[in-house]
Amino acid sequence: MSLFDQKALLMSIHPFDLLGERMIENLLTKMDIAYYPKESILVAPRVRGESLYIIIKGVVNETVEGELQNVYGERDSFDANALIYGNTQSTFTVAEDLICYELPKESFLNLLQDVELFQNYFMQDFITKHQNLKERQHQNELTPFMVSRVDEIYLHTPCFVEATVSIQNALRQMADQHAKVILVRDGEKLGIVTDTNLREKVLLSTKSRNDPIGDIATYGLIGIEKSDFLFNALLLFTKHGIKRLVVTENEVVVGILEQLDLLSHFANHTHLIAASIDRAVSIDELHNAQRSLTHLVRSLTTKGVRVRYVSKLVSELNAKMYRKVFEMVVPVTLQDKCALIVMGSEGRGEQILRTDQDNALIVQEGEAVERFEPYMMQLNEHLLQLGFPKCTGNVMVSNPYWRNTVLGYQKKIQGWSDSLSEEGLMGLSIFLDAQCVAGDETLLEECKTFLFDHFEGRSDILAHLAKAALAFETPLSLFSGFVLGKAEHESEFDIKKGGIFAMVHGIRILSLEHKITTTNTTERIKELNNLGLFDKRFASELIEAYDTLLSIRLRFILGQKQGSSEQNYVNPKLLSKAQRDLLKDAFKIVNTFKKFLTYHFHLGMVV
Repeated sequence: MSLFDQKALLMSIHPFDLLGERMIENLLTKMDIAYYPKESILVAPRVRGESLYIIIKGVVNETVEGELQNVYGERDSFDANALIYGNTQSTFTVAEDLICYELPKESFLNLLQDVELFQNYFMQDFITKHQNLKERQHQNELTPFMVSRVDEIYLHTPCFVEATVSIQNALRQMADQHAKVILVRDGEKLGIVTDTNLREKVLLSTKSRNDPIGDIATYGLIGIEKSDFLFNALLLFTKHGIKRLVVTENEVVVGILEQLDLLSHFANHTHLIAASIDRAVSIDELHNAQRSLTHLVRSLTTKGVRVRYVSKLVSELNAKMYRKVFEMVVPVTLQDKCALIVMGSEGRGEQILRTDQDNALIVQEGEAVERFEPYMMQLNEHLLQLGFPKCTGNVMVSNPYWRNTVLGYQKKIQGWSDSLSEEGLMGLSIFLDAQCVAGDETLLEECKTFLFDHFEGRSDILAHLAKAALAFETPLSLFSGFVLGKAEHESEFDIKKGGIFAMVHGIRILSLEHKITTTNTTERIKELNNLGLFDKRFASELIEAYDTLLSIRLRFILGQKQGSSEQNYVNPKLLSKAQRDLLKDAFKIVNTFKKFLTYHFHLGMVV
């Protein structure tokens, strides 16, 4: 490997990319390239580490008392802790023939002392690590956003008319089709009529509304293939100084791409999806809008937007979708006599992609609940068409159990808390996350007020509720290795059961105890911090740990085939060393939180 190649390789590895070129060149003079055959032991409790190893090629396993903790591959480094603290519990063994750099201990420690950013990487706390990794992902992943394709953006459906049709009739057709643009066919030619054409050639000219539409059309349109890159569309807009492109698929016009939509897409195209939901007059049009949500999630996460912000946006758009379907199926005279609520991750504003429906209907006192049944059945079917799967637990408006009056739900709440059955505990947990998305939200407020008042001072029931947060083991061993599953999941673990559920449920019950009305987990943590239940540092660690768990889960969801039901399994070998370290730190905080819950609710005394 040439000196140039060595420098380029080293500068591509974090945290060496934080060093300047001259410092890298100086470092290379002190480093050796070494080869170790398989099964060589490099560092161990009785084999002192004398170098920082940086892998060029090969694999190294880290074990503690025979238990595998980490697998290091190309561009990973180890073992800084042995050099910093002078000892280690780990044994590092070559699993595949190894070629690596060796940076002597003295040079490494001098570098830590001289370069603060370098020191921070190896000695920073979890919060700083998390934030730094997010910044690096933002910088490294902008390029994929620039290669989004035309078919990933909202395209306007044009109104096609013949050139001989009158201007007035063409405009009527345009209005009937809710189109923004008229495309005019004149033999082999294709023209366009926009607001500018109408203003300049009709309103400010002598043309009559009875004249042929072809007389005012602009011909010689510029087009782009649906499969082309959006960046190329941006170049065409810039080059020709136009505002619209005709989008084709196999030489057939399939839509119109507007410059404003494109520029908004590169910035943040959330409002375009919202606008298309608002404009929709049919389930088919809503279906077109919801397909853009996956692209939205991909683009925002690629741009480095935190998962909790992405999930809020998606939940808002989903709420709009629910509201629109509600308005389509429920008669206007009944819309203010009920409240459509969503629960689960949707109610917490933490939805990323489509999960099971968790919805219910609260009916005003004095109204017959049965009257709403046909509309709720229809609403459920439309949501299925839009990609919201059925809830496996049947928590949906199509189930009579989840259609009731305010008084009916208050009786349910009382029954759930008195029984302490598994079904009752589940019902309470679900209802605590409820949010109103359509109808009269005061109906839900009445139910929530009753719920909070009913649990005031009921530490016994709260403890039983909180104990569920300890139901699943955190997949982290005594020596900070990942505990993997069995059978078909022998190389994976369930990140929801292992970490996300404990945080969501524990924070939910603490919020019930303190009458915190917000449903979002992060906002609940902040409120609990404001009340003094957590100190600021622990609250920050909980938020960052939760964000880490959600981010890694989302990465694996987006990498799956569409329609896959395996949304919670993570293979740690597919993560970078930095991501594995963050995940381990997050699980450690989950364990600390579980200990907090055990102490706070005296769970050791709960049977």
